[in-house]
Order: sequence, then structure tokens, then C-alpha cells
Amino acid sequence: MERDEVVEAFGRYLRLERDLSPHTVRAYLVDVNSLLDHLNGPIEDLDIGVLRKWLAEQHQAGKARTTLARRAACARTFTAYCHRQGWLPTDPGLLLGSAKTRRELPSVLDQEQAREVLDAASGTEPKELRDRAIVELLYATGIRVSELCGLDVDDVDRDRHVIRVLGKGRKERSVPFGLPALRALDRWCIHGRPLWMRAGSGAALFLGARGGRIDAGTVRRVVHARLAQVDGAPDMGPHGLRHSAATHLLEGGADLRSVQELLGHASLNSTQIYTHVSIERLRAAYKQAHPRA
Repeated sequence: MERDEVVEAFGRYLRLERDLSPHTVRAYLVDVNSLLDHLNGPIEDLDIGVLRKWLAEQHQAGKARTTLARRAACARTFTAYCHRQGWLPTDPGLLLGSAKTRRELPSVLDQEQAREVLDAASGTEPKELRDRAIVELLYATGIRVSELCGLDVDDVDRDRHVIRVLGKGRKERSVPFGLPALRALDRWCIHGRPLWMRAGSGAALFLGARGGRIDAGTVRRVVHARLAQVDGAPDMGPHGLRHSAATHLLEGGADLRSVQELLGHASLNSTQIYTHVSIERLRAAYKQAHPRA
């Protein structure tokens, strides 16, 4: 097959069979085109030597370890697909290792800072009501910004204090939230959202000023603005509130499996980083307070 046909077929596979997000599909196709540019020949010539040289050149160009790890994962997915389609006699991706990435501990708010961030959001205008509800819900549930943007009005179960979330891989889960978030949602839905509704608003829970479904960039600006109002709070986006919520849950006694379920992590390894965050915070407090530290 021609190169363009191979890339197009791979893109369809990622979208329809793997059900990956548009953002992930775009990233994978960029990586595949980079690999095929490096190959500069028929697909049958793609072997482990080509893969390793492609990654080595990017390493020499100063690409981050996380980027190299992602591109190696993309290459393995691509070669496995090509082998199943009969375009490669063997799957060279099986021989390809991946650079280990350094897992840096995320910045988190302490509980007093989180309280100040939430209390800083006030006002009765639609934007102020919406922004308060956004910040409250992100911290209360630890959901991802994409999950928040995808929420519809009917996804909120006010009686049970639960929201229905569609996460990565289109996996659905239910996440509880507390009374402060419920009150903020009610104020937005009763006094704010109706004033911004337009013909194209549909069922979207959170709207932009023009009546369309809110986008991730707007949510990030909202979070950054709220954090800027609190002295000493680290500058972070919605994912920082997710990190903070998970850390505070564990500090409050929640078990790791429950936090994994709430966050929608496929692997417990992804959740375990928050235990390290808690330990580091404990160590810092010990060094500051203990006379023999």
C-alpha cells in the first residue's frame, strides 16, 4: 500500500477500534509520519534497526524522555497493526524497548490553600457563578478537565450527590461530590446558566459566554485566575486540583483502591504517586517541626 493509505488506515483503526481521543490520534499520526519520513522507503523495510535509529536521532536532538517514551509506544502500536494487516512479515516493535520516564511529584495545594481558593470564588453574575461551580466540582471530584467539559445537565444526580463521567477509553464511572459543590452547581444552573443559554447550547452543563459548551482552555484560565487570588498558592491548572483532591483524600484516610476508582485510573500504579506526595509533605513537616530532624 501507498504511505498515505497506510497512515489513513492506521488513523481509522485508532479512532474506530481503539476509540482514542482526537488529540491522541493526532499525536500518534504525527509520530507515524515522522517515522515514515525517517524510513524513506517501502513499509516492508521497517525493522528494529530503523526504529532504534529513529529514536536515537530524536534523543540526540534533545527530545524529552517522556516524548521518546510516547513515540516508542506509538511505534509499537503501529508495527503491531501493520503486522496484523500483513504489511510487515514480522513485528519489529516487539524488540523495541522504551526509555524510563522520571515521575516528578505533582504540585498540590495544602488543605488551607484549597479552602481559600474555593472561598475566593464569589459573586452573583453568571460568569462568577459558573467559575465557582467549576472550581468546586473539580476539587470535589478530582475529574479531568476534558471530563468536566463533557458533562451534560443530566449527568448530575442531585439526590445521590453523584456525577456520571465519561473518561479515557470512553469508560463510564460515577463520582460522588459534597454539599458545597451541589450548592454551587444549583446556583449556576438556576441563576446563571439560563442567562447564557442559546439555541445551540444543548444539554451542556457548563457554557461559555456565547452559549456554547465550555472548552478546556477556558476552564484552565478560570483555575489559574482563582489560584492567583490566594497568596502562596502554587500556579497550577485543573490537573493540579485533581492532584490536590487525590492527595487530600489519602491524607484523610481514603484507601488507594477507592481513590483509583474515583480518578478513573486504569492502573493502580498511576494512583500510587499520591502516596509519595503525602510522604513528601509529611517529611517536610517533620524537618520543619521536629527538633532532632
